[in-house]
Amino acid sequence: MKIKIAGIGSYIPEKKVSNVDFSEHVFLNEDGTVFGYPNEVVIKKFKGITGIEHRRYAENHLNSSDLAFFASEKAIQNAGIDPETIDYIIFAHNFGDVKHGAIQSDMLPSLATRVKNKLQINNPKCVAYDILFGCPGWIEGVLQANAFIKSGMAKRCLVIGSETLSRVVDDHDRDSMIYSDGAGAAIIEASEDETGMLSYESGTYANDEANYLFFGKSYNQDLDPDIRYIKMYGRKIYEFALTTVPAAMKSCLDKSGIGIDEVKKILIHQANEKMDEAIIQRFYKLHDRPVPQDIMPMSIHELGNSSVATVPTLFDLLIRGEIKNQELHKGDVVIFASVGAGMNVNAFVYRY
Repeated sequence: MKIKIAGIGSYIPEKKVSNVDFSEHVFLNEDGTVFGYPNEVVIKKFKGITGIEHRRYAENHLNSSDLAFFASEKAIQNAGIDPETIDYIIFAHNFGDVKHGAIQSDMLPSLATRVKNKLQINNPKCVAYDILFGCPGWIEGVLQANAFIKSGMAKRCLVIGSETLSRVVDDHDRDSMIYSDGAGAAIIEASEDETGMLSYESGTYANDEANYLFFGKSYNQDLDPDIRYIKMYGRKIYEFALTTVPAAMKSCLDKSGIGIDEVKKILIHQANEKMDEAIIQRFYKLHDRPVPQDIMPMSIHELGNSSVATVPTLFDLLIRGEIKNQELHKGDVVIFASVGAGMNVNAFVYRY
């Protein structure tokens, strides 16, 4: 038995924030000192490395569970199913609902329960729960849905990835420009034909790598040190990703029995353009192949890094023909892959 994505949906917030909007920020070094060059230089370097020109932020009155509800409605509609037939709602996030202007995360009740409530699903046997798995959370949710369906515990699952990272960033940290908000959701069910998931890989590296992404105080030493923000060691993450992600993708592809030349698209977590390009180059180098043209659709330039939402949003945009010069055809083989806090890495090979 294989599982397939029977329906997909995403919610992209309307508020667009450009790099120019950061020109008046007071960016600081980790020790609180001011940069020795102007913001124009910071922004130019940032764009050259990450590829990000714009990102989306949720409107002030919306929380992560709201974005997830909007994406879930679209996925349910796309699948053409009755939401009462959903057996599991698996909600991947990292920070819960963080209200605009608040300094505290809200995860009680769970965000999955909140989405079930908003969808007005009456069936008590529809089990709703959250997972915390860093940026690879949505893919991990799909892997859990795969296990539930193959074991007979479920026939249909709703897997969500949603985040409002704009509300947990330190405005004095230049890394704040990377993060964005958004949501993606998918209906997962058993496949009755040749389409679906062919193989998967998943792992957690928790020794030296455990704290590459963490919660830390603002670089502005005049602010309350007990208020925490998302922080990262970018260089360490880059080096880690270049080693582990291509290897996980290769192992996954090897297990699928699919040849490298059959792969039509690679949908990778939209973390950093240069890092993603380097991962793909390393992956094809492992197979002694050049990187095919248009193999890697990208959304980071306009949407930024919305963590768990990037991969399902990218897939939704791709199949709806909203990514320039990119398209997917029935029977095409796709690799989904991600890396993030934990440090976690996962991937799956999928026939569309």
